[in-house]
Amino acid sequence: MEDLELIIESVKEQMESALGHLEYTFKKIRAGRASAAMVQDVMVEYYGTESPIQQVANIQAPDAMTITIQPWDKNAISAIEKGIINANLGFAPSNNGEMVIINVPALTEERRKELAKQAKAESENAKVVIRNARQDGNKDLKKLDGVSEDMVKDIEAEIQNLTDSYVQKVDQYLKVKEAEIMKV
Repeated sequence: MEDLELIIESVKEQMESALGHLEYTFKKIRAGRASAAMVQDVMVEYYGTESPIQQVANIQAPDAMTITIQPWDKNAISAIEKGIINANLGFAPSNNGEMVIINVPALTEERRKELAKQAKAESENAKVVIRNARQDGNKDLKKLDGVSEDMVKDIEAEIQNLTDSYVQKVDQYLKVKEAEIMKV
C-alpha cells in the first residue's frame, strides 16, 4: 500500500511542478503591462562573472509602461544595458546616470497573436509533462509485485483523474493568459 501512495504522490508532484513551471513561464510573457518578471532571467556580466540581474540591481515596474532597474553599484549600468540587449527581449534600455529605464512599447495586434501562440505552445509543453508523469506512474505501478489487478486498475483510474484535472488547470491558465494578452 505504501508503494502505491508513493507512486501517486510522485505523479502528483511532477504534475504540480509542470503547473508551477507554466505559471513561471506565463509571467515572462508580457501582456501589455510592464513587469519585473520580464527581465528577471537577464544575465549581467558583473566584474567578469555572469550574474542574474536581481543580484546586481533592484527591479521595479513603477507604471504599466516602464521598468526601472536600480543597480547597487552605478558602475554596473552599462553592463545591465548590455545584458538586456543581449537577452534579445525587444527592449531598448536607456539610463539617466542613476538607473536603467526600459519603456515597454504597446503591443501590436500581430505581436499579441505571437504571444498568444507562445502561451499556447507553453501550455502544450506542460500537458506533455503531465502526460509523461501519468505514463511514468503507470509504468511504476506495473513493476510492483503482489498487487491485485483490481488495485492496479483503481490506481490507474486515480492517476488518470489526476491527469485530467491537471490538464484542465492548464487549459484554464491558458484561457486566462490568452484573454490577458488579447485585451487592448
